[in-house]
Amino acid sequence: MVLMRLARSLPLVLRIRGQQGPCFMKFIIAVIKPFKLDEVREALAAIGIAGMTVSEVKGFGRQKGQTEIYRGAEYSTYMVPKVKLEIAASDDVAERAVETIRQTANTDAIGDGKIFVLDLASATRIRTGETGEMAL
Repeated sequence: MVLMRLARSLPLVLRIRGQQGPCFMKFIIAVIKPFKLDEVREALAAIGIAGMTVSEVKGFGRQKGQTEIYRGAEYSTYMVPKVKLEIAASDDVAERAVETIRQTANTDAIGDGKIFVLDLASATRIRTGETGEMAL
């Protein structure tokens, strides 16, 4: 907490045109099970997340793929289908968004996914040229 206050007072912090003080944003990347997408999207909309990018991806983690049966034959797939969400959020909403994704995407089974949170230095809305949190 003290470190965050100190970081917010540093002069090297990005300042956004037309805003008072620094702008803090987060970039959230979540990899979840595909059937949880609609539920997660609705939960995020309920807390005020205005948009996200969704991609169908494949990968593996500790589970090292999965075994499936197709026409009576068992075979292994090493890449498991997942959905990747990318969300840009203001600092004050990011923590709530992460917790919402975690609770909503949880099935208590292996392969539920991961959530990564990165600092976002800037954002620009192409149509209007708005920057920072105003662009989100």
